[in-house]
Amino acid sequence: MPYYLILTLSFLILGLVPAVAGPVYTKEEAIKIALEKSSSIQEAEQSVKSASAQVDQAYGYAYPSVDLSVQYARTFGVSDVQKSSSISEMLDPTAPGVMNDYILGGVLDGVTYGLNAMKGFRWGTQVGITANQVLYAQGKVSTGTKIAKVYKNLSQTSLEQAKIKVKFEVETAFDQLIYLDSAVVIFEASIAQAQKHLDFVTKSFESGLVGELDWIRAQLQIDELSSGLESTKKKQVLAKNALLNTMGLPYESEVSFKGDLRDPNEFNPSYPDTSMQSIRKKRNEFRLLEASEEMYNLNVKIEQGDYMPTVVLGGSVAYANGANRWHQWDAPHWKDNISKKVYLSLTMNLFNGLQTRENITMAKTELRKAQIQKEAAERGIRLELESAVNTLEDAKTQIAIRTRQINLARRNLELTEAAYSVGKAPQLDLLDANMSLRNAKLDYMSAVVDWNAAYNALLKATGEY
Repeated sequence: MPYYLILTLSFLILGLVPAVAGPVYTKEEAIKIALEKSSSIQEAEQSVKSASAQVDQAYGYAYPSVDLSVQYARTFGVSDVQKSSSISEMLDPTAPGVMNDYILGGVLDGVTYGLNAMKGFRWGTQVGITANQVLYAQGKVSTGTKIAKVYKNLSQTSLEQAKIKVKFEVETAFDQLIYLDSAVVIFEASIAQAQKHLDFVTKSFESGLVGELDWIRAQLQIDELSSGLESTKKKQVLAKNALLNTMGLPYESEVSFKGDLRDPNEFNPSYPDTSMQSIRKKRNEFRLLEASEEMYNLNVKIEQGDYMPTVVLGGSVAYANGANRWHQWDAPHWKDNISKKVYLSLTMNLFNGLQTRENITMAKTELRKAQIQKEAAERGIRLELESAVNTLEDAKTQIAIRTRQINLARRNLELTEAAYSVGKAPQLDLLDANMSLRNAKLDYMSAVVDWNAAYNALLKATGEY
């Protein structure tokens, strides 16, 4: 269980904790809210949903498609189609030797009706159901499904990466805000102490025990501290708003944060594995780039499929009816007015202006670009890791230096106060001693924040964050 340096007001100066009217968030609560409401995470979650839908869509191409079509039409500029027996009526069926001619006339009457019907009826009804099953689609169905699955995996990894990024940003902003809160307390305590000193110097000046220069120096110290306090408070507000923005919350003046920082003097960290073999397995960036490379490689196969044929098995059942009036309608009859069809279709492009070849070239170019990005990412991560290790080592050194500075500044103030009380040290030395201790505390707090940021950066660089 790691030890922590709790940066409350009691630890720093006064032993007082200010009352807060608005909501108070801990670091864990801030991270939890950010993971739920951050806009970047919400966008990544929507991308995952879209990728899942694309997988289902890709599977859908492997199933048959069934279409229903219904059409009711009015055709203008055509005459009524009527059955007639004009040719048959010109013959006398009772006359000797005319029967064959009469039969032939009836046939010709039917042909005439058929020719008239081909011109089209005024009113037409068509209802049909068509089913198509792709038997072979140049390998695009199976390859497209693989691409959709890779894209879904890529989206899920991007979501994990977004969460890591948001968590890192929240922790960094939270630590910085804790530092600024502590800096405000240090400034306020220093101002209170300087005010007491100013009151003492004012009485001494009025009594003639000190000169005007000592009184002016005490006032200048108050002014300097007040200016520093106002500047720090402005930074505090900006840091708070930035943290709320990262959390996905609106700006709120009454909100506050409480938490702790790991104290490098007490916290004994377990340093992560910094080997590239381990990092390749843990860093999401490598998984993203590998998924991207696989997706572009499959896309090359998609483009190459345009050289292959497409085979479709299909069938249809359709009812068609024509009439001269809108209310005339023949009931569907399986043999008379319903057509049935089964077909096997093969299509293949023979020439398209070399578009297929150029599409393959562009797909291979995108694949190579993804491979180059992967190679460059590994070099960049090596550099990031080296920088994180060096920064953490520097931060540890700064912690030791700042700790020693606080001890020396506190001892210097004790000696200066004792000397000043018996008149052996000037007021300027006392002011300098107080300022040195205040600056030493601020420097130490800054060093603690830097160490925490460096440690988190090392965890992030190794994929342990």
